[in-house]
Amino acid sequence: MLNKAKNAAFSYSFLMPSFILTVVLGIYPITWAMRYMFYDYKGYGEERFIGLDNFARIMQDAEYWDSVVNTFVYAGGKLLLSLPLALLLAVILNRGIRGKGIMRALLFMPTIISTAVMAVVFFTIFNSYNGILNQFLLKYGVINQAIDWMGVDYAMFTVILVAVWGAVGNYMLLFLAGLQNIPQDVYESSSLDGANKWQQFRYITIPMLGPVMQMIIMLAIITALKGYESIMVMTDGGPVGTTNVMFLYVYKLFFPTSGGAAATQVQEMGYGSAVAFVTAIIVGIITIIYFYGSRRLSRND
Repeated sequence: MLNKAKNAAFSYSFLMPSFILTVVLGIYPITWAMRYMFYDYKGYGEERFIGLDNFARIMQDAEYWDSVVNTFVYAGGKLLLSLPLALLLAVILNRGIRGKGIMRALLFMPTIISTAVMAVVFFTIFNSYNGILNQFLLKYGVINQAIDWMGVDYAMFTVILVAVWGAVGNYMLLFLAGLQNIPQDVYESSSLDGANKWQQFRYITIPMLGPVMQMIIMLAIITALKGYESIMVMTDGGPVGTTNVMFLYVYKLFFPTSGGAAATQVQEMGYGSAVAFVTAIIVGIITIIYFYGSRRLSRND
């Protein structure tokens, strides 16, 4: 009995640091934010209980709902470009081509680069006045005048391209892991039956990759809906809010900046907590809808 208690204490001693960190950095901040959803609190001074007024304010906050629309545009563009490209690269690198190890490393490298550093580099590339891309295109006569890549017309397209560049390598590696778990005997048998490469991809690769694909797409959706770091560095949600996404809006309510819309220039802890809660609900609903709608993928149908 004594040995059993010692073993249990020894086991729990390993779990305790993780439990403490979860409470301090996870449960406590969430509890704190859920309390202040019902308060008018600026982060300093008096706390005034206002009930559901913060949620009523959200319903009338056009800037927030514009950021929701921008988030879906950003997430949709990122997913539509990065996932098919990642799958294509994974299929190519899964074959016995020369130098595939180096190519995998190069494609995965953007994943391990700091998002802030990556955004600064791309800012210098897409800078409207002296950016590397405009100089290159002007030099070789592709364009007659500099393109305002950070302007109203192109800003969302630019931040989506940067997001795709940073995400493709990660999704490619996950797809590659799934492809390598598909038995080669299946492909050999289908070849003997006369199946071509496209038929093998359509009727063998995609169905057998279903469970892995379900997980990758869910991860991609959540990551895309939560992404804001590179946007904050490159455009800060501008110009005129065209790239302002949900989590960037929440961030600015807690940590106001001198730029951006007037609603983000004053610290709003109470209102920010309410907006963060609604934002989490939106992300949760989208994730649940996808999870139940994609159950067929996990059954290898």
